[in-house]
Amino acid sequence: MKANLSAILLGVGDMARTKQFYTEGLGWEIDQDYGVSVFFALEDGPLVGFYGREGLAAEMGTSPEGGGFSGLALTYVVRTEARVDEILAEAGKAGATILKPAASTPWGGYGGTFADPDGYIWSIGYSAQAKGQRYAE
Repeated sequence: MKANLSAILLGVGDMARTKQFYTEGLGWEIDQDYGVSVFFALEDGPLVGFYGREGLAAEMGTSPEGGGFSGLALTYVVRTEARVDEILAEAGKAGATILKPAASTPWGGYGGTFADPDGYIWSIGYSAQAKGQRYAE
């Protein structure tokens, strides 16, 4: 198996709320909408899909129940500290919960985190020291 991803699927509790958050709140464009799932195409990356949590759990052969930190964080690296601040403000205005306001990090970067309406954690960061970094923008 190659080190690659075709798509990232995230189970959500309310598809309409999720679509509104990502389209109207963050400005993402829908690539494919199947009603039970919706996919957004990323620039130079895999599709990100949202699927009803119970349906996705059934599809994966597991229980939809769960809570607390899942051990998953989605990262979004930008080219300036100012852009980190802008994105966190944009997400907060769209209804995200700011978990960690932007600040200098112990590893020499700058960043903060937010949780989307279903609790998925996004880490928004900047580092002038990173070599070969894949920037989201």
